[in-house]
Amino acid sequence: MNEKDFLSLLQRHNKKHTGNLPDKALSHQFVDDIFGFLFVPQTGVNQKETDLEKGWYSLKSHLTTLIYDVVSDGAKAQALSDAFFTGLPDLYETLQKDASFFLANDPAALNKEEVLHAYPGFYAIAVYRISNALWKLGIRVLPRIFTEYAHSKTGIDIHPGATIGASFFIDHGTGVVIGETAIIGEKVKIYQGVTIGALNSAKVKKDQKRHPTVEDNVILYSGATILGGDTVIGKDSVIGGNAWITFSVPPSSLVYHKSEVVEKEHFSHQNSVNAILKKK
Repeated sequence: MNEKDFLSLLQRHNKKHTGNLPDKALSHQFVDDIFGFLFVPQTGVNQKETDLEKGWYSLKSHLTTLIYDVVSDGAKAQALSDAFFTGLPDLYETLQKDASFFLANDPAALNKEEVLHAYPGFYAIAVYRISNALWKLGIRVLPRIFTEYAHSKTGIDIHPGATIGASFFIDHGTGVVIGETAIIGEKVKIYQGVTIGALNSAKVKKDQKRHPTVEDNVILYSGATILGGDTVIGKDSVIGGNAWITFSVPPSSLVYHKSEVVEKEHFSHQNSVNAILKKK
């Protein structure tokens, strides 16, 4: 294919794009700005209420513009932006509970300010909650851009459609995946490499619950994989590292792999292989 034909092909494909997309760079800027506005004040003790008011209205204008790029309706964009900011105080209160839960559960955390400024898990949760609020308002592509931005910065992939209760803790976080229809209760703790995903990702399952339910006070240790829309991890359960679960477990369960220790002098690779293959 020569250059002229290739450019013609691109033009035809570009015309087929459906829906309106917000500017990605401006979307990322909004995420950075609202996170900074809520948790990283630039002027510290010298900050005035008028500074906050200016920041508030600047953020509202920014979000309205992004939503307009999606809905192409000025009045609707303004109404959706107003609805988001009306709910922002409650969202902020929930995020403060998340930050306190981080401090209570990580002995390495010095204070809440460190959690707000330096913890990737908290950042990913904050962007998720912002995105989820927009998702609940019926906006789709913009929240996806927000959470994928957080994914790129932290390695934590939380779909904005997931339902996650207050006091949520992700430690370290790299490789965590939480799917669209997952339901997570309150005071849940998750470590790096955990997947809360779909057992069957066929497109026909799109409108069904494809991801697990994790009830209150559950701990999911690193590498645990929980799959399936019918899978429920009962409250107060502990799921050990690298566990693979595709079935429900009752409340207060402990699921883990059992390790075996043998003397090196008596260890035989062949015996281990035979045991795996159930040979005599």
